[in-house]
Amino acid sequence: MPPVHVSPPSEAAERTTRGTPLPQRPRPPDPRPTQRRFRQGGTRPNRRRRLSQNFLTDPGTARWVVRLSGVTSDDLVVEIGPGDGAVTRFLARTTHRVIAYELDPRLAERLAARYRDPARGVRIVHGDFTRARPPRAPFSVVGNIPYSRTSDIVRWCLEAPGLGSATLVTQLEYARKRTGAYGRWSLVTVLSWPWWSWRLAGRIGRDRFHPVPRVDAGILVLERRAAPLVPPERRAEYRRVVELGFGGVGGSLAASLSRVYPAGRVTAALRSARVPGGAPVGLVHPDQWVEVFRSLAGSGREGARRERRGRTPLT
Repeated sequence: MPPVHVSPPSEAAERTTRGTPLPQRPRPPDPRPTQRRFRQGGTRPNRRRRLSQNFLTDPGTARWVVRLSGVTSDDLVVEIGPGDGAVTRFLARTTHRVIAYELDPRLAERLAARYRDPARGVRIVHGDFTRARPPRAPFSVVGNIPYSRTSDIVRWCLEAPGLGSATLVTQLEYARKRTGAYGRWSLVTVLSWPWWSWRLAGRIGRDRFHPVPRVDAGILVLERRAAPLVPPERRAEYRRVVELGFGGVGGSLAASLSRVYPAGRVTAALRSARVPGGAPVGLVHPDQWVEVFRSLAGSGREGARRERRGRTPLT
């Protein structure tokens, strides 16, 4: 079932509610204050366009993003692309352990001056987030990220060992495709599913950004599973099964898997996972992928021994 999209509340409405944001659109923000900040701060909108990032102009939306992240006062947070500090402002009110990576030197300098007091707990780093080493301590990621860097940023997050969750403002279409909104599932989602959940938590209208982008945004939330659906030692084996399935032969999952596994075994695995025999690869839910993998590759110590000995059908 497609996720339900909820628009962020206005500031007045949020002060009177504590639960799920009201499903009503707040009044579009006035872009003029942000335009004045561009002129006064020396960072022009066209420069920001080259960096493929747009400022959030509505405080209620920025607050909503932070609230959806679930960050608490004890959490270490890495913010991606703070820009003019719209999200940083509410992160700093929630926790005193924020590391914000800003690629634009002028914006980084301005934010560093604003948060120069160490007591505020915000450290501004001028640099490319994707080239940074993840913190050793457990941490969360929050950010209104550059759309053109979405894939690189998501990959960094999925590979960071200490990351517990990532709350990212992305293009709405990207978030929809990664969360199965159209009944289809991408390779990156299926590959990471045993260890990460993907959720489209909300939608942000394009009119709440400056410069105004061509499309609306989505709030994508990645959360590490407390109990992995596949043991870590079988990650490589699971990856090979999934990549075989996405090989595209014959258009169906059964046809792709039958290149390596006996047809009867594939049929039994699909039946166990309640996958129709002719189902296209992209229409198979990630939970069904996990079940197919378990059926094909065995379970427990037997499967792990095959992995170590190199006897899996995919080696």
